[in-house]
Amino acid sequence: MTKAKSKKNTSNRKRIEDQDWSEKKVHLSSAVIIGAFTLFFGFFIGLGWNNFAPYLFSGTSSSKQKVSIDWSPLNSVYSKLASEYDGEIDKDKLIEGAKKGLTAAIGDEYTIYMDSEEAAVFEADLHGDVGAGIGVEIALREGYAKVVRTLPDNPARKAGILAGDIIYKIDGEEVYTLSVDEIASKIRGTEGTEVTISVVRDGEEKEFKMVRETINNVSAYVDYDDKTAIITVTRFDTDTGTLVQDFAKDFSSKKINKIILDLRNNGGGYVSAARDLLSLWIDGEKILIQKSIHSADDETYAYHNKAILKNIKTVVLVNDTTASASEIVAGALQDYELATIVGTKTYGKGVVQTLFDLSNNSILKVTTAHWYTPLGKSINNTGIIPDTEVENTYDDINHGRDPQMDAAKKL
Repeated sequence: MTKAKSKKNTSNRKRIEDQDWSEKKVHLSSAVIIGAFTLFFGFFIGLGWNNFAPYLFSGTSSSKQKVSIDWSPLNSVYSKLASEYDGEIDKDKLIEGAKKGLTAAIGDEYTIYMDSEEAAVFEADLHGDVGAGIGVEIALREGYAKVVRTLPDNPARKAGILAGDIIYKIDGEEVYTLSVDEIASKIRGTEGTEVTISVVRDGEEKEFKMVRETINNVSAYVDYDDKTAIITVTRFDTDTGTLVQDFAKDFSSKKINKIILDLRNNGGGYVSAARDLLSLWIDGEKILIQKSIHSADDETYAYHNKAILKNIKTVVLVNDTTASASEIVAGALQDYELATIVGTKTYGKGVVQTLFDLSNNSILKVTTAHWYTPLGKSINNTGIIPDTEVENTYDDINHGRDPQMDAAKKL
């Protein structure tokens, strides 16, 4: 069988499996803000819609599907605004609003337009430029932004914030109705500045005053438990594969006979990073199938002659915030029976986004394909079912217990 090569990225087109955008796992400790930005629709006035159109589409364009749209129904709206609105109108804001509204109207939570400021934050977060924060991970739970985990030796844990707490107020402002990314943007700040967080725990409000600290947020690190290497991958960044390869080079001298790959709370990152990691276990075989209405199926393969971990017993830890690139890794290792998956069902984000650089340093992030595991299984909206299901409750986390890790060590 002829193996198809995965498509290469161009300078203005970057394929990613980014952080999930509805179950938004955010490292507030590191000011990682990757989530659905507030969407609104602005109408063009004054010069008219058609005069503004070049600004909307002045960046990268696609020749795959060019369909003309009759914008004339909008003429009555912006013309009426231009002639009747009693106040000054900022045309630049209307342009940005229209871009967001046009993208939001697609109805896909993963397809969004980011202005220059949002794009800069997105790029920084994706590469772990984490800034200063308080040291918690949060996710959307039961309609609220809840603390999933507090990080060791960081302000939140020292202050007494616990997993399961609902983020209620920030510096006295109620934020519980806001999205996770909006809450995160309010918590992050300059190192050394104070922030007061109010949480709801068991129906009671509790207040914590903390000083923000800069966090060193590496994408992967390794710990050892006798002859077991525990590799934790927090995100799939451009350096993740290299980091794990460097760890793996030492395993022989340390006589490692078992690996635990911890992908819990990992919301994803670059597909290329997932490929780098999988190539340590899978030698040149198919790791990913992408399907799109715009092109033929695209199969991605692991690299050859890099699978130095293939014959080492491997356990992969996952949970409900394991998403995107993390699911690519877990799904491929499960399909090839190279690892036992332990934990709870993963999030289920089986779509690929492509980043298009537009004018004024803005970015358009578009869902361009759906991905499938090597055996052709889709995990979108369904997730990956662990081979061994083990819960890890808030009570476990807050009391330093980790039944999922315990189960992985016993296998």
